[in-house]
Amino acid sequence: MTYTYSLKTHNREEMIEITNYIQESVENSKIEEGILIVYVPHTTAAVTINENADPSVRKDITYFLRDKIPKSKEYSHLEGNADSHIKSTLIGQSLTLIIENGRLLLGTWQGIYFCEFDGPRNRNFMVKIIKG
Repeated sequence: MTYTYSLKTHNREEMIEITNYIQESVENSKIEEGILIVYVPHTTAAVTINENADPSVRKDITYFLRDKIPKSKEYSHLEGNADSHIKSTLIGQSLTLIIENGRLLLGTWQGIYFCEFDGPRNRNFMVKIIKG
């Protein structure tokens, strides 16, 4: 069972929490036990899990990546977004999660984030649920 979601990003770099979308997929599937894959079909975006209690964590991650992989470097890629491709590669385009008792198995402070590195854009991500 695969669900596709669309979202609009508003900044060149941002992290948008998508945990509710993922949990909605689990609830709609009616699957109590299994695994779930979140996949981002873009080369300048990614998906990750991190703390969702303090929004400054997202700012710190974005700041760190911008500082270590700046846009202003003289990269070979002609489109001018090589830094976005590098950030996406480092973070990754997919996650695998566990479904238990009809819920995502996440830690107390964990949330799932869509990571935009070349926005603003219209983006998609997919959720594949496999019954276990």
